[in-house]
Formats: sequence, structure tokens, C-alpha cells
Amino acid sequence: MKNIVITGTSRGIGFELAQQYANNGHQVLALSRNTKPIANINNKNITTISVDISNNSDLKKVTDYINKNWKQVDILINNAGKLINKPFTELTSNDFLEVYKVNVFGVAELTKLLITKMNKGAHVVTISSMGGIQGSMKFPGLAAYSSAKGAVITLSELLAEEYKEQQIAFNVLALGAVQTEMLEEAFPGYKAPISGGEMANYIYDFALTGNKFFNGKVLQVSSTTP
Repeated sequence: MKNIVITGTSRGIGFELAQQYANNGHQVLALSRNTKPIANINNKNITTISVDISNNSDLKKVTDYINKNWKQVDILINNAGKLINKPFTELTSNDFLEVYKVNVFGVAELTKLLITKMNKGAHVVTISSMGGIQGSMKFPGLAAYSSAKGAVITLSELLAEEYKEQQIAFNVLALGAVQTEMLEEAFPGYKAPISGGEMANYIYDFALTGNKFFNGKVLQVSSTTP
């Protein structure tokens, strides 16, 4: 059984993933600002910590827990995301900063803190977006979000190279449209062909076994545009 850290577990894909792993006997550390939804499930294999991953002092709660309770981290799923949908000329520097603090800086900081607890065979999976893929179709209003999702792809590719001798794998899943609250923020009224639970099924297997086949790779997980 694996020790698995998942961010963004209050809703959507992260909420579904935490339950799937826990129901199959894995130990899950579920991180989100709002812990009530996942805590209400009352699953003995899920520990919840209220964390804003853009706040470095909050992240200390994560390392404190792991140092006390776990010997190692086997899988980290960077799933938390922040989206601001505004015309480019209305986006402020602070808007860009808020999006990057969660989608890029928070990913980097949490990964940096947990990498010392990872051994050969560990897997870091970062959830990005088709909007961050160079050459993909882009959509108005998502300049901050999509550019941040592009940045985290490059970060993961770099870390895969930096930690290849330790045999810690880094991969990215660039998701297309999934029926979640965030999709509604980006594309109000659009109905995606894939539910959060269905995408969680895919990510569940990939995080457990994908590092045997991939490292430093970006997989485009999308059947539609957007």
C-alpha cells in the first residue's frame, strides 16, 4: 500500500481521487483549504489538513505530519488549481500572481519539501491543462491560467531530469474538458463528455503505474476541444 499526498481535495477530481485510493487501502493525506467535504466521508485511510498551498507556513503542517507519521511519500498528485477568467486588459499583476502562486509556486514548494521523503520508485504527477500545451487551441480570458499551466509543464520536465538518478519520476497530465466546478468557471454552460469521477479513474491508475513507462512526459488526456 502507498502513502499518497493529494492537493485540491475539497471538490472535483481531487475529491474523487482521495476516496478511490483510500477505499483500496492506500494511506491518503488530503490537502485543501476547505477540509469539510472530504472529512465528512470519515474514511480511516484519509487524513485531512487545511492547507493553502500558496502559503509556505501552511505547508509546514504537511511536513510536520509526514515526519511524525510516515516514513516516506510514494506518490504526490499536484491537483490543486486556481483559475481567473478575465479579458487580458482587465487582468492585474496581482491576478497573475494569485494564479501562479497556486498553479506554479505552490507546486514547486510542496514538491521541494516532499522530495526528501521520496525514494526510488516514487511518482510525482502534476495535473495541467490542454491550455498549457504549446500549439493547442487557446481561449480568451484564460491568459493567467493557461500560461501558468504551461509553466508547470516545463518545471516537471526539468525535475524529471534533475532526479532521474534517484529514479523519482515526474509526469504531467494535461487534461481537456472535465465536468467540474473549475470547468464551469472557464466555460460557463459547457457540458464536458467526461465526469470528475471518470477522470479520477484514469489518474488513479496512472499515478500508481505510469512511472514504469513514463518520466518527464506530458500526456494529453483530452477527447474534445475545449
